[in-house]
Amino acid sequence: MRNSESCSNQSQRSKLVNFATSLLATLTVAASINCANANSVKITATETVTSPSVQLTQSKPTITQLQTTNTPYQAAGIDPVALIPIVVVGGLVIFIPLFFGGLVVIGEREVGVVVRKFTISGRALPAGRLIALNGEAGLQADTLAPGWHWGYWPWQYSVKKESVIVIPQGEIALIVAADGEPNPPERILGKVVDCDNFQDARKFLTQGGEKGRQMSFLTAGTYRINTALFKVITAANASHHDMNSQQLHIHEIAAEKVGIVTTLDGSPIPPGEIAGRVITGHDNFQNGQKFIDARGQRGLQEQVLLSGSWNLNPWFVHIEQVPMTEIPIGYVGVVISFVGKEHEDVSGAAFTHGNLVNQGHKGVWVEPLYPGKHPLNTKVMKIELVPTTNIVLNFTERITGKHGYDTNLRALKLLSFDGFSFDLEIFQIIHIGASDAPKVISRLGSMQNVIDQVLRPIVGNYFRNSAQEYTILDFLSARSDRQVEASEYVKSALRAYDVQAVDSLIGLITPPEELMQTLTERKIAEEKRKTYEVQQLAQTQRQQLVRETALADIQEEMVQSEQNVQIAELKAQAEIKQANGEAEAAKLRAIAEAEGIRATGTAKAETYQAGVEALGTQSYTAMQVMQIIGDRNVRLIPDILVGGSNGSTNGLVDGLLSMILWNQTGKQGEITPTSVHPQPIVKTQPKGQNGFPPIVVDLPGDK
Repeated sequence: MRNSESCSNQSQRSKLVNFATSLLATLTVAASINCANANSVKITATETVTSPSVQLTQSKPTITQLQTTNTPYQAAGIDPVALIPIVVVGGLVIFIPLFFGGLVVIGEREVGVVVRKFTISGRALPAGRLIALNGEAGLQADTLAPGWHWGYWPWQYSVKKESVIVIPQGEIALIVAADGEPNPPERILGKVVDCDNFQDARKFLTQGGEKGRQMSFLTAGTYRINTALFKVITAANASHHDMNSQQLHIHEIAAEKVGIVTTLDGSPIPPGEIAGRVITGHDNFQNGQKFIDARGQRGLQEQVLLSGSWNLNPWFVHIEQVPMTEIPIGYVGVVISFVGKEHEDVSGAAFTHGNLVNQGHKGVWVEPLYPGKHPLNTKVMKIELVPTTNIVLNFTERITGKHGYDTNLRALKLLSFDGFSFDLEIFQIIHIGASDAPKVISRLGSMQNVIDQVLRPIVGNYFRNSAQEYTILDFLSARSDRQVEASEYVKSALRAYDVQAVDSLIGLITPPEELMQTLTERKIAEEKRKTYEVQQLAQTQRQQLVRETALADIQEEMVQSEQNVQIAELKAQAEIKQANGEAEAAKLRAIAEAEGIRATGTAKAETYQAGVEALGTQSYTAMQVMQIIGDRNVRLIPDILVGGSNGSTNGLVDGLLSMILWNQTGKQGEITPTSVHPQPIVKTQPKGQNGFPPIVVDLPGDK
């Protein structure tokens, strides 16, 4: 405190002395200026007086030229003798302030670094100090700003003019302090002190600034720095300090990349950890002091830097740029974190094969990363890609999938029931759901372990056991059945590991050569048999074709015949129906006529009976006969009478001729018989039972 007060008093006294000296120097300069003005006036007057003579001598050019050559100062209008006092006065004006007034002039882009050569009191710097704060002899903390400064007598002070420090855009500058407090053992960089960006050396030293490399650094700008205390390392002089100029540029993290940070200062990382915990409030490692104050840990950091420009102290942080973690389409990324909060298993009681944790904890994260790009710290996290599409695993040396998981798989060597050894290729299709991927990785560690430690034993053991239950010929002939059985078994077995088996396919089967010869001969015989069957079938089809062709040729006639048959059948059915109808009608008519005849006969019988009863039999009969003759117009006398009682033989001939003539006349209607009149022949018969002879009448034309 006393040192501060004495330093303040001494500073005030120095200012008074400087003021008095400045005033004296000003008066001296003013006097010299007045003297110079007087001389100029005299010179002007001389010029005025001598001007006529110049005009008078213009007619003598040779003489004038000679005079001018001999007296150049007179031609310029200056008297050489008058310059001597001016030079003397100017020298005194410059020398006296510099020597007796201690004047120091600092330019606009300069800074004055002061060295005090001695002190009257003889006070020396404290041990371990390089910069004087209280007027001790040596390098002074305070610098001189641009302007005039008095009191810095050359016999006591030495002022070194240094250029200002200019930091271009896009660059930074590092600081090394030559004086200050010693660094603590656990620190390698000096703490940040409020000292106007190292432009106030006194404040740096009085506020506890530490010597050596500084945590703080300079960004783009112009700075007046005491170079005696601070060494400034820029990109321009980086090579002189065993540094790369690129280290002193603003750190650029490219797009789609992540900056993995390693801090070079801070508290040590606790045992069992591989990276420092996340610290907030240090502006992405740009404010190293806040990182240190928050007990940030040196070494690999869990936090990363994203793309952008960052002002970073290369003595404090080291940045390694790595690409973002890309999860391709058809995959999910299961995160295995080696840093973070302690384990808190969230997998549930049913899952007993590993632990799943939430994001930010140490372990396997329960939520996978989906397709895209993710800014992850791959130094403290491991990303296991798990395919979510169907993948084919080839148990063969001939084919390998692009995914590369089946590089260790080979064709199975099996032994059949009948002792034959043969090779079998298997193509196994599996699928892992996105939500099941963390469980699979937590249980088995990686996709390659899923293939090598689970899938290969399950598939291989099943087919080895299955092959020993069948002969090789049975296995070959019933491969489709074996394939279905294998698919069901593998599905059930892999389900316990949260892996879905889509299908199991049997590929190439390679039996022994001697057995293959037998199978080949059998196959050839079978193929021949099939060929004969095909040929027989072809002949049968050809015959059928010929038959069908013939049928097609007579198809029209067949159709016509079929139509005729159908028409005939229909007509027959119609006639049958008509005959049935007519028969039925005839039957009905017969019945009706019979009934009518029966009724008529009954009526006639009753009439005859009544007539007989009334007239008697003979009388009634005679009456009926006469009625019939009358109703039928029966002539009792014939038209032609042939007689033969007179003994003439021409009677029969005449009668026949008369009959023929009568017939012709009756048919043609032209000749009417007049001469021949046949007469009915009445023959007398013997008497009947009633005593009267019956009358028999032969009518012409009646038979």
